[in-house]
Amino acid sequence: MTSLDTKSIAAHVVVTLAHAQELGRVVRLDELASDIGVRKADVRDVVTRLHAEGHVDALRLRLTLSGFTLATSLASCKLRDPRHHEEPIARVA
Repeated sequence: MTSLDTKSIAAHVVVTLAHAQELGRVVRLDELASDIGVRKADVRDVVTRLHAEGHVDALRLRLTLSGFTLATSLASCKLRDPRHHEEPIARVA
């Protein structure tokens, strides 16, 4: 069974957007989802929350200054996989 870690998705979104902006690229939501390896709806939800917190301009899909600061702090970190693979629980008869 697999579950999603929204904090990991958020970290991947911020780092990916920062890298794209540094290269002068515009990233679409579907590209972002594909790069991270999660559904577009999951990325949309995370971008909406990051927008509410002031880290992302959701209309332009670009980082704000605080988003760049966050991305800079995450740059040297190894980001967790946004998908957790849970071991099935063994049932005792």
